[in-house]
Amino acid sequence: MNRTAATFLDLPAGSPGGSVELFLDLYTGPRPLIPARAFMLQPLGRRPAAVDGPNLLAVGGKCLDGPAFRQYVIRLRRALVAALDPATIGVLHLQHLAFGATPALMRALPSHPRIALVHGTDLLFAERYRDQLQVLRETARFADAIVVPTGAMADRLLRLAPQTDRRKIERIPWGVPDALLSTPPSSRPSRRPGQVLRLLYAGRLTAEKGGDHLVKALTTVSGVELSIATPHHEFQALAPLMKRLGLHARYLGWLRRPQLWKAFSGHDALVMPSTTLEAMGLVALEAQASDLAVVYQPVPGLRDALGSSALATDFTNPAAVARDVERLKSSPSLLPALRAAGRENAARYPLSATAAALTDLGRQLT
Repeated sequence: MNRTAATFLDLPAGSPGGSVELFLDLYTGPRPLIPARAFMLQPLGRRPAAVDGPNLLAVGGKCLDGPAFRQYVIRLRRALVAALDPATIGVLHLQHLAFGATPALMRALPSHPRIALVHGTDLLFAERYRDQLQVLRETARFADAIVVPTGAMADRLLRLAPQTDRRKIERIPWGVPDALLSTPPSSRPSRRPGQVLRLLYAGRLTAEKGGDHLVKALTTVSGVELSIATPHHEFQALAPLMKRLGLHARYLGWLRRPQLWKAFSGHDALVMPSTTLEAMGLVALEAQASDLAVVYQPVPGLRDALGSSALATDFTNPAAVARDVERLKSSPSLLPALRAAGRENAARYPLSATAAALTDLGRQLT
């Protein structure tokens, strides 16, 4: 049977976020790791995607709840039916267990095997919106397999959908591009005692990412420089709090992957202050692969992926952050030890292994 997957992430092409990067890494490019008809939404005024990018669907009205959500799913299904030849598809890869793309793809190709991939935001939104919880539970019921990157995501899913058949849950970690793992990072000069500690925050700054906790904690710490790489409007939303508390941060813009990897070399540690959960925290693993130490809030997902390879702290407790930052500044061996542990940890998660496991799972179902 044809092994080509059909997959759909109902975000506009060019949207920021780890789920988008993973989607593009797996399903697009001149030689995709998983052959697929991959779809995203067409941004307003955007021309069709390039040959190596995702197919773009010109469907508006994205929403989360109520009658408008159900109409949105209908429009997505119609667009998929027009774009897909069922005979060329072997398996569905449902990105997220919630949102509009998942029910639309299942209804467009109702007879194909279904692999549902938990990303984390689907669980968070299912907790907030009744319709998203219903979609999540239906997806968990009708999927042939449910892929979680960490055990924490399986636990959270089962709390939301306790009737889920646990035998369908497969743990397949997300992965770091093999090229990043295979390219040795450039040598990093030793940090001198008393030198400013350069911290980097990279990623979205939505509420669950803990940006406000980070700002409040760092106002009590001296000898630290903070850089932030995030979408401009999200940095602007955090700016009033930083101004009120007197914290200055260097804004790097929203960096594409090669730019971000290059930026890693100019910092001493990546900070991950997420307050709720992370599916896996790919940016932390990419930082570790690039020889950058990681300091993180041990929330579900991050705790699974990082463990003792990174420094766990409590960003909601400024005293704890001040203590741990002082350890990083004063101990000549701590940062090198964290970098070495991080490189070893990141090497456990090559993206090629993620693709191979998903492909093998699809083969079993077809």
